[in-house]
Amino acid sequence: MPDYSKIDTPDVLSYIFYPRDEFGPCPKYAFDHFIPVGHAVAVHCRFYSQDDSWPWILYFHGNGEVVSDYDEIAIFYFKYKLNVAVVDYRGYGKSNGTPTVADMSVDAHKVYESVAAALKERNLRDDLWIMGRSLGSVSALEIAYKQGSKINGLIIESGFPSIASLIVRHGIATPDMDLDAITKECLDMLKTITVPVLIIHGEYDTLVPPDEAETILENIGSPNKDLLMIPGATHNDIMFVGLRQYMEAIRKFVDTTSPVK
Repeated sequence: MPDYSKIDTPDVLSYIFYPRDEFGPCPKYAFDHFIPVGHAVAVHCRFYSQDDSWPWILYFHGNGEVVSDYDEIAIFYFKYKLNVAVVDYRGYGKSNGTPTVADMSVDAHKVYESVAAALKERNLRDDLWIMGRSLGSVSALEIAYKQGSKINGLIIESGFPSIASLIVRHGIATPDMDLDAITKECLDMLKTITVPVLIIHGEYDTLVPPDEAETILENIGSPNKDLLMIPGATHNDIMFVGLRQYMEAIRKFVDTTSPVK
């Protein structure tokens, strides 16, 4: 795992994380699950399920979002016969604690293990696809790196290979951060990931430009990889500008990477 300790400074953290303590009541088509990740710290995950036989996507959201934002978005996944479990980070929604990049990376594995266990305990379909949007790509890539043999596929939406490049791009880097080392560690990690991967990005994304998606595509070790560029989409409207393309690509990816039963 890349060493994020040097970038977990107040200036960087205030740029990367926008925690909101908002949360809504659990819809009738969902259930809530809390995952211990540290001493007296737990993160909130909401499982949105329409049909027990449908596949599950474990979804790590973007930095200004919270789980309950997906109460309605989950319905679009239902239309494509997909269940989705969305997880918050420390300090977001019903989760307590304070978010850091280092903790987010470590927490991702505890989240994966807990979600997989919860599916088995409830006798739900337990094969998993991992998805990370924007900031969530850090968690998703970390799981694919360490848990690759246990997951069916990886979906990265509006993501990046290394958070260091965004720190540089947005002018908040300092000389002591050793960002070149972090970038190298991230790219080395990418090269070892061999699970099937689908990358989705907006053509006009200026927050995380398309070249970040292309860098993932070029460096990730998977022989089964594809990049879908959504025409006319930016960072925050990508799903709705290209809704049909977006959802059909995810459904096709899940279909082609499903285990043989």
